[in-house]
Amino acid sequence: MEWLEIAVASPVELVEAVANVFNEIGSGGVVIEDPALIVDLITKGTADTVAPTLKPPQSEQVAVKGYFCCDCLLPERLESLTRRLADFPVQWQTMEVKEQDWATAWQEYYKPVRVGRNIIVKPSWEDYIARVGETVIELDPGMAFGCGTHATTAMCLALLEELAPGCAVVYDVGTGSGILSVAAALLGARQVTAVDIDELAVRTAWDNAERNGVSDRVAVVQGNLLDNLAGGQADLIVANIIADVIINVAQDAAAALKPGGRLIASGIINDRAEEVRRALGDAGLEPVKELTGGEWVAMVYRKGIDQM
Repeated sequence: MEWLEIAVASPVELVEAVANVFNEIGSGGVVIEDPALIVDLITKGTADTVAPTLKPPQSEQVAVKGYFCCDCLLPERLESLTRRLADFPVQWQTMEVKEQDWATAWQEYYKPVRVGRNIIVKPSWEDYIARVGETVIELDPGMAFGCGTHATTAMCLALLEELAPGCAVVYDVGTGSGILSVAAALLGARQVTAVDIDELAVRTAWDNAERNGVSDRVAVVQGNLLDNLAGGQADLIVANIIADVIINVAQDAAAALKPGGRLIASGIINDRAEEVRRALGDAGLEPVKELTGGEWVAMVYRKGIDQM
């Protein structure tokens, strides 16, 4: 498969903004690196991060690289990128790359990490001896990102520790690597449906479900978010995507929940949080709690027990 690498030379203070632009226009992954490889980040559509260490000096220019499949959507994404970066003091260039050239280059930076209270996310190529009470998720994200260490995913995992045990039906919309579906099943959910529109993500999520021994409880479906999922049956829906998408599916999410069911919504940047709260409230859902991590917000909303 051919991919287009777009490398943006950005001042340090604009790195997160540029990465967010890549994510919001559909990048298959983002790598952020300075000339000395001080910072290396890997992301899923909603900016998953691997192994951040020291930040380079403020005078440094940082390379922010986004990767886009060379398909029919590429011209539209390039047009959107040009428009979104027009006011940024940045320069950028493009280069075609083979999938294998970048899909494994970052693996040396991805190590086992603790997320939430007792979840350990480890790459499939690393060894880890679990302690008593730990839930270990073995992950190979491949090209479908979701490594568990960025705030958006980490907050979802922490909330799943609390909410997934005992759930009969869980929907994971925009599953990416399948990390949240695998976590839900390992934490005790009995039936999990993982949905992603991307064929590569579907394959990766299925492989990760098998790798963790939960393929009997995790069904992976290619499709458009909540389309074709049975309404009114989910005890829990987890949507680690972006604000615009959560706003657009708020009504469908409410319809897919059982009375008393909960929605975990993440991938929401602080500036968009109020819009998401308003959309979920308009859909008839009630706020339960919020977590914040840096500039990101994760929300839990509940469907009233008297709602059908």
